[in-house]
Amino acid sequence: MRMNKLFTTLYLLAACLFGTPLCGQTSGTPADAAQSKNPAFTHGEKLTYVVSYKAGINTDVAEVTFVTREGWLDGTKVYQIDANGRVYPFFRWFFDLNDSYYSSLDYRTLRPLELRAEIREGKYRTLSKYTYDWDAKQVHTSFRNHKNPTATLKTMPLTEGSFDAVALFFNLRCEDAAKFRPGEKHTLEMVLEDTIRRINYRLAGREVRNIKGVGKFRTLKFVCELATSSGESFKDGSEFYLWISDDLNKIPLYLESPIRIGSVRVRLLDASNLKYPLTSKIK
Repeated sequence: MRMNKLFTTLYLLAACLFGTPLCGQTSGTPADAAQSKNPAFTHGEKLTYVVSYKAGINTDVAEVTFVTREGWLDGTKVYQIDANGRVYPFFRWFFDLNDSYYSSLDYRTLRPLELRAEIREGKYRTLSKYTYDWDAKQVHTSFRNHKNPTATLKTMPLTEGSFDAVALFFNLRCEDAAKFRPGEKHTLEMVLEDTIRRINYRLAGREVRNIKGVGKFRTLKFVCELATSSGESFKDGSEFYLWISDDLNKIPLYLESPIRIGSVRVRLLDASNLKYPLTSKIK
């Protein structure tokens, strides 16, 4: 199993949460999210997750953090999202992963303006960059690795509902959870380096769930499915389960993704400087 699958899976947390009208709008795309002026997060927020692998015994193998701060990009005020995934020292002899993502969201509209990624997995190194041109409805991507220093460039058409996963993670947390109907299916589009993949999701219902080391929460449970690499077919796609806090913060609390042998699990370790009180926590 590629270790970057663990980190990529975490980025799908919020990407599968909210595909229908954002912030009280009536269209079903994040174009309406661009009008949002009241995100569910604020500068200084920090979310930390533990990634574990279970095949009989549950083993914590990595930690992922998301830090939000204010910044500027080419004269535009932005939310700067810094994300990092790091394998714990004990496992680095086997596979050393240290992945970083830097996302810039327009401070007013929350649309993504730029995403930069630095992937370090053992001897493997890649650098990628997404630059969004919303006027032209295009995203320009570049990708290079340690074997080929010449960047591969690609331009893809954007729909109003196409965001990269990091942008989705934060942009879509302003959704009104009361609008979800159990069992109702929705679809999102996620921008990758050379393609746009679709995600199906549905609300399974509300549950009370205990998060190890953090406490017991009222949650919303979602069943999510990532399309195959063709970007269209969901046959043999990756299905996983997601629990988010049933409050105004809507932070991902727990994720479980079955794999061929065992499962990958992600749980919240710590959340600080949240915008709203964590009212979903029972104890």
